[in-house]
Amino acid sequence: MNTHAGQQPPTSPPSPVSVSVSGAYADRQLARAFTTALAHPDPETRQRAQERMRGWREVLAGMASGTLRIGSRTPVEGLPAWVTPEVLHGGFATGAARAGGPLREHETEAARRAGVPAERAALFAHHLTEPGLAALWELLDSGRYEVTVPEEAALLTVAWLVRAGEPEAALELVGALRPFADRLGFLPRPADRPAPAAGAVHRRTVGQVRAALAGRGPNGRVEAQREALAVWRPFADELLFHWLEFTGPEGVVRPGAAPGAGWVARGRALLDRYERLAAEHPLTGRHRDPKGNEGILRGALAELVAGRALDARRAGLVRVAVTGMVRKRGLPGSERHAAVRDTQAAQAALPAHHALAAVVADRLGGLPQESGTVEVAPFTGPVTAAEARRGGLPEGAEVPPSLRRLVGSARSAPLGELVATGVVPSAEAMAELVPQLVAAEHAAVHRDPGLRELMAANYRAFRDRRSLLLVDLARQVRPEELPWVRAVARHATGNDRTRAAARAAARTLAETAVEHFPGTLLPNPLVRELGSLARVSDLGAPLVEELAADIFMGRFSPKFLASAGIAAELLGGGSLYERYYGVDYAAVRELAETGRSTRRGAADGALSEFARLCRTRAGRGPGYDSVAGNGMVIEQAQILTTHNLAVLVREFGVVPGGGWAAAARRAFGTVHRTTERAGRSPYPLTGLKDAAYAWRQMVFHLSLCGEEERAEVLEWLPGEAARRPLVASRLAPALLGLRHVAGGGTFDAEGTARAGRARRLTGWTDAGHWMRPDPWK
Repeated sequence: MNTHAGQQPPTSPPSPVSVSVSGAYADRQLARAFTTALAHPDPETRQRAQERMRGWREVLAGMASGTLRIGSRTPVEGLPAWVTPEVLHGGFATGAARAGGPLREHETEAARRAGVPAERAALFAHHLTEPGLAALWELLDSGRYEVTVPEEAALLTVAWLVRAGEPEAALELVGALRPFADRLGFLPRPADRPAPAAGAVHRRTVGQVRAALAGRGPNGRVEAQREALAVWRPFADELLFHWLEFTGPEGVVRPGAAPGAGWVARGRALLDRYERLAAEHPLTGRHRDPKGNEGILRGALAELVAGRALDARRAGLVRVAVTGMVRKRGLPGSERHAAVRDTQAAQAALPAHHALAAVVADRLGGLPQESGTVEVAPFTGPVTAAEARRGGLPEGAEVPPSLRRLVGSARSAPLGELVATGVVPSAEAMAELVPQLVAAEHAAVHRDPGLRELMAANYRAFRDRRSLLLVDLARQVRPEELPWVRAVARHATGNDRTRAAARAAARTLAETAVEHFPGTLLPNPLVRELGSLARVSDLGAPLVEELAADIFMGRFSPKFLASAGIAAELLGGGSLYERYYGVDYAAVRELAETGRSTRRGAADGALSEFARLCRTRAGRGPGYDSVAGNGMVIEQAQILTTHNLAVLVREFGVVPGGGWAAAARRAFGTVHRTTERAGRSPYPLTGLKDAAYAWRQMVFHLSLCGEEERAEVLEWLPGEAARRPLVASRLAPALLGLRHVAGGGTFDAEGTARAGRARRLTGWTDAGHWMRPDPWK
């Protein structure tokens, strides 16, 4: 279940339908956690599942008692909206606060140093005294602190206000915090070094990478292969050579023939050594197969060593085994055989990945562990002579690509560089890093360096706050609603420079996303960060989140209509996008203008008409609908708004590197991959929806191309699709439809043309999707 702002039911309180759905969802999550806690083989996974069980039990108990209001901005009774709640998957608050619970280690240590009881209320009171304020000022000046939940910035803000000569504002903030001083931790965590400078980001800290390297254990399959190459292949050669002395290369054993005593003695020694090797090297069992070549030779050898002659059947099996082994690799000692075995021996001699991981982890030990690293190459080079002596590894052994990629995830560099080099592989991964950059722009409005650093740390912590499930068009809490942020708001002196910097940062982030992930919807966290930058830069950019079909109740917030109006301005007048999706953008533009009316009734009426338009285009009636029906309506809103692409172009000035034709080609690559993935999945509908979203973005990019560029891409598409015949057959109706519209044709009301062979591609449906014949083969 996705949870996003700006959505949901028409009235308050939530309808009984939404409450029952919420309860059923929580029940399912509890059952899933219980199953994992009971049966998963990994102890740590079982422990995490037990924690999830605790959380879901609290959710269900709170819903039953009425102390939790699922769907509200203040879901926990007695806690204001600014308190960071503990939120489970799907946006369900458990009733606990993330800054609450038992005292953290840094709080216990602070109480010990201050000589006060190890209680939050006592700690709060102490830090309002002169010694306590002095300790906070020292942290502010050094920058050596961490804010992991926003509440941990509160007391530092009080201290800053006192030193800034604003005792009244400090007292007002203390008054807002005091009722919760016994429950919530408002004290920051001391750190060994200041926060990293803005401008560079990293996916993982050095410490996180070291922990991942240290956790690398032996790979069972790799070690089994190593054992087979180093132990069982040489033994098989000895066994074959021994038989060749008796049979010759043709493997012929004459019925009743008896080997000499010396051959038998050496055979007995081979069998004894086999037993020892089998006990010492148990990772692979292929050698035990009695029907394999080695098993046949070993069984026949045991018969002869026991003094029993081979019957015709077993003699025939020996001949097949001997000739087959010789034919495959050559006679033992021959040039061909030696080349194969030398290659295999070299592979077996390669050091294990977990041993190399330990070497790399040791190299990273001298770096600061709480941040990334500018350079990666010095830590991923071959094993040195000193390391070889210490660890018994061969000097010059190469660090494998998997470990180099892991270390690369700690590389600290500009976001665009990390995306271009593949360190950030997806728009979702990019969205996780963006708060590190946006925090600096968001805090740049403060002139005082200490306050600027504090507000940046607060912003980064705030962006770790999980979204709540909201109803009734409620929006998520914003950073400026926190009491300590409000308390210093008057010191924000945004000017043309800071606004221009925020605008430039927003454009860079948006262009990075469109250029490198042109077939992916902007993830909701990235939409929120771009929206934050838009507010700082005074851009009127109505960015919209992806709505959740399972809790959508038919209404849209005003920004959806405003976004559709911008799309109408960009794409109206006969663009490929307008014609392909059958949009009357002239009517949408008029509707958006009405939505900007200062008259409340007119604006509300325009929003209702926009929702009706989406339902009509989806073929849905008014009132509550199924999840699939909701998805169809939401998809039509995405079509009308272009789901932020038009806003990025018109308001942010986005132009992808390489141009729109290159973006269209890369977007089709996403269509190709998601369609192929859907074909392999037992549940393909998610993949088909992603393919349809990527297709829509491709059509948008094509609409901004020049005519010649667009024609070239349209000519290229069928050949590119044909590289994978299964995908080409699935996409053929969509490709026909796109060429049909590009040539001046239209679709009927059902999205078909040319007697149904050409189709408009959309993702959501409440019936069988035309791209998914049953069965999908």
